Amino acid sequence: MTNAADAPSEKQIYKVALARIIGSVIEQYDFLVTGIIAATVWGGVFFKLPGLAAIAAAIGVYGIGIVIRPLGAFIFGNIADRRGRKDAMVYALVLMGVSTLLIGLTPGYDSIGAAAPMLLIVFRLAQGISFGAEFGTASTWVVEQAARSRHRAFWGAWVGFAIPIGLLLGFGSVIVVKSMMPHAEFIAWGWRIFFFIGFLVAIVGIVIRVRTEDSFVFERHRARQAVLELPASQVWREMPGRILRTSMVNAMFSGAFFLCFIFGTSYMKAVGFTATQAETIGLIAAASMFVFMYIGARLADRLNRRTVLLISAGVFLVFAIPYFDLINTHDFVLAMIAEIIGFGFVFGFGYGAIPAFYTENFPTRYRASGASLGYQISQVYGGGLIPILAGLMLHSAGMAHAYVYIGLMVMAYALLAIYAILTTPDTTGTDLEA
Repeated sequence: MTNAADAPSEKQIYKVALARIIGSVIEQYDFLVTGIIAATVWGGVFFKLPGLAAIAAAIGVYGIGIVIRPLGAFIFGNIADRRGRKDAMVYALVLMGVSTLLIGLTPGYDSIGAAAPMLLIVFRLAQGISFGAEFGTASTWVVEQAARSRHRAFWGAWVGFAIPIGLLLGFGSVIVVKSMMPHAEFIAWGWRIFFFIGFLVAIVGIVIRVRTEDSFVFERHRARQAVLELPASQVWREMPGRILRTSMVNAMFSGAFFLCFIFGTSYMKAVGFTATQAETIGLIAAASMFVFMYIGARLADRLNRRTVLLISAGVFLVFAIPYFDLINTHDFVLAMIAEIIGFGFVFGFGYGAIPAFYTENFPTRYRASGASLGYQISQVYGGGLIPILAGLMLHSAGMAHAYVYIGLMVMAYALLAIYAILTTPDTTGTDLEA
């Protein structure tokens, strides 16, 4: 274990970063795979409703797992700031693994009737609560462990590195499993394989996290007997503006994710690209994200967090509509360039600074709570609200024209992010041990 008076070695920082990346891979894997399964399978399996109504109900259940995340941030933020970052991460991963397994085991409507959707909702809520703990607490754990390192943003970016890894694994596993069985078998039972995989990976993550030490910054904090009784409540009372401003920054990245990855893939198919072409472009963009994230993290350490975030937000602001113009050419190479810039660069480059940005914006006494709440609140009005508004725009304007309105909507999110970045002090070099 690290002596509270000493800074951890690079090896000790690496061990914490590795323990963290497991949970984030599972989170991103779940985000993509569960979204695909909810939209294509759950409607017919769990709901006795006609056509689109069943699909809407299934997507709604998927959505509640996002909306509930701030509650998870509050619960596990309190645990992380009272008992330790490590304990909170272990408990969250246990809850995530169990709820994921139970979703995979839940019988369909034909077997147990109305109890099927009710159980699905309960397990999806539990899953969402567990994910509410992941980003903010894990970023805090890693960045605190690297508090005295000159490469703090780089180590924090390990939280983000798991995003492209999770997306690639999610896409890859869906393609492989679907290719191994008839469609009818996939609908009947094959989709459950993904949730069993998620459970097994969670077990590996739990073992790794249990064997990893807590951040030395928190250990020093606890040794001073400075732990608060209700840190998540206190950060809301003392720093509500900081929570809301940091949430505005990530809400833009939620917009970029939806616009260029979720809606963008559907849009490519609608204008004439084959499903294979659209998915290939998505995979290339996800891979490029890893490269841009590494560059963004290095520049966040060399320059500062604010510059990296502003560049990302600025590019997203001016590229939101041209992104679709490139896809409308029906040219594979130009569409790939659009996806690499709109998704790979905007999301990846900015996320190189995001974990350090969130962690450094809150003091140790309620750092995990503040970072978790700021991040997860943004998932509600960013990741949750944007798809709803986009769906209304699609319904009213049609696919041929809706992209303009959707582009303008996410540009508004980019402007909010730029405002938040400019009005929040740059945190590069902040003393995390204060």
